[in-house]
Amino acid sequence: MKKFLVLLAILALTAAARAQVTTTPVEYKQGSVVLEGSLSHDPSMMEKRPGVLVVPDWMGVSENAKMRAYQLAQLGYIAFVADVYGKGVRPANGQEASNEAAKYYKDPQLYRARVLAALDELRKVRGVDTSRLAVIGYCFGGAGALELAYTGAPVRAVVTFHGSLVAPTPEEAQRIKGKILVLHGADDPFVKQDLVTSFMDEMRKAGVDWELVQYGGAVHAFTILTAGNDKSKGAAYNPEADRRSWQAMKDFFNEVFGKMQG
Repeated sequence: MKKFLVLLAILALTAAARAQVTTTPVEYKQGSVVLEGSLSHDPSMMEKRPGVLVVPDWMGVSENAKMRAYQLAQLGYIAFVADVYGKGVRPANGQEASNEAAKYYKDPQLYRARVLAALDELRKVRGVDTSRLAVIGYCFGGAGALELAYTGAPVRAVVTFHGSLVAPTPEEAQRIKGKILVLHGADDPFVKQDLVTSFMDEMRKAGVDWELVQYGGAVHAFTILTAGNDKSKGAAYNPEADRRSWQAMKDFFNEVFGKMQG
């Protein structure tokens, strides 16, 4: 956690002269379940801006997810971190995270409901241009970003970083309204090439506007600083893939929404 706090401090200092990014917790509900996400934006910007929903990895609303939302806000977007698990449900380790994530892998309809609730909350935020919405997701959250797209939600851009690639049914693929960018570790042992191929096949059949980039030497979790650097474990941070994938996302957003500051 110290690494993330230090990085956030550096980001705040370097952006201070040109941005006034704030990060605040936001309580909302999905049905009767209380959730607590995190909103990052620059309130000094008065014009309408695209809203980006961030679906976090299996650790939930963590410092890593908040850091990414902060970075998006620095670029001029309004970013909201979705809470999938519920207020106060914050895994302390990988085993707890695995147990929580399993509930949503087993019940994709519940997962979709949680992500849709977060999107609805983002749409309520003052300054969000509801005609310009995006969703990004990391690992487990990558699956959530795709599940959102499969509902036919009005998101114009979908980005997954080392995400779980759940191929849609033909009917679900036809509902996709936006463009999709998949940023994948070529050596990811958890999301293997047969899953990548199945995903691409469904995208082709449905005529979806999609792009898939594979980073050589990158395994799972290549953007997660706390993943360590031991690739033999199947998950490890890769600074080059992290940098390149973030740039790919920025270029993709610039294409879909027009160029933002940063």
